[in-house]
Amino acid sequence: MEILVLFNSKGGNTYALAKAIAEGIEQVPEVTARIRRPAETTPMEVIRSMPDWSQFYDRITAEVKEVTIDDLVETEGLAIGSPTRYGNISPTMGNFLERTGSLWASGALAGKTAGVFASTNTMHGGNEATLLGMMVPLMHLGYIIVPMGYTDRGVMSTERGGTPYGPSSVSGLGSPTPTDVELQIAKAYGTRLANITKKLRS
Repeated sequence: MEILVLFNSKGGNTYALAKAIAEGIEQVPEVTARIRRPAETTPMEVIRSMPDWSQFYDRITAEVKEVTIDDLVETEGLAIGSPTRYGNISPTMGNFLERTGSLWASGALAGKTAGVFASTNTMHGGNEATLLGMMVPLMHLGYIIVPMGYTDRGVMSTERGGTPYGPSSVSGLGSPTPTDVELQIAKAYGTRLANITKKLRS
């Protein structure tokens, strides 16, 4: 059984959460993670004008395959993550979701599990709004939403990212990468999603 971990990342923070979620998924026997990214829609001249983004873009395109519609069909669950753009999902991820109309029409994804994760650069940067917003198209597609809830103690203790809606990070407050607590929440979420998916599909 496979769960798709689909993420968009501009500098590595959402990617770090995705890898932690995948690690948690693979803690569950007979469940594996399939990590994918959507095709980047930002013009290349914009990416190349920003050295950090440009370097990360070269790395991510070498390490992670582009997602296809078939990846959604072939897997039993989905964890989808995006950086926050003005309190919303990134245009790159939104562009991919807009291509799923045929799956909505056929009901191909109905009854599968899904959850969301996100990263922001600042506190109050739209972290939770992005998580909640990402759930809406998943519900239209028929996914069963699996929230993080307060199922890991880190959700109660974190002072930055990590929410009951889904894992998250805030990476602009003196730490350029997700904290250990944020990564632990993401890992715990991966295990939770995998266990629930396995139970529902058995």
